[in-house]
Amino acid sequence: MRVLLATRSRHKVDEIREIFTDLDLPVELVGLTELDIPVSPDEEELEPWDTFEENALSKARYFRERTGLPTLSDDSGLVVDALDGRPGVRSKRFSPEAIEGEVTGQERDDANNAHLLRCLDGVPEAERTARYVCVVALIGPDGQERTVRGEVEGRIGTEPSGQGGFGYDPLFHVPELQRTFADARPEEKHALSHRGRAFRQILKELRRFTEVE
Repeated sequence: MRVLLATRSRHKVDEIREIFTDLDLPVELVGLTELDIPVSPDEEELEPWDTFEENALSKARYFRERTGLPTLSDDSGLVVDALDGRPGVRSKRFSPEAIEGEVTGQERDDANNAHLLRCLDGVPEAERTARYVCVVALIGPDGQERTVRGEVEGRIGTEPSGQGGFGYDPLFHVPELQRTFADARPEEKHALSHRGRAFRQILKELRRFTEVE
């Protein structure tokens, strides 16, 4: 069964495919690029909501309508306690410089991480607690909608560390690993990450669909 992975992020596509590699699931994950789905200006308006659940469902509905395929979409972000939950659903555009059209990819990640460090300047280590959140939305062949949530607790470091991962990974220290996600091997990250936990939860729904097929 072909399932659309509704994201324009190459990093997310690669990471989700890695997560699914060892799950023994008869599903072919296809990306928007592989289907030659052109970028539409409408996509900039798909995540206006205040919850990860609403944003994930918004993207899944939009691309399900465009392709007719069962669709997976996720909305993820970093929730920092000392910042009253920010950046949260605005994680991609947290920094004033990280605005669509001005910077892309690594430049955006660097700008967001630098802004996060500025916001936490002077906050002691014990108060730099945070969590990564990932909500996965699935619209199945039957049209039914489901969402699951994965979270991982950590703390924000005082400087970036590591070359792997993406987003806030160089700053996100995980107690179980005693290092950042950017310092971890991919398999270590996937075992503990918010995205790995969420996509493993959605696995049982995908299995049910393939059994029906």
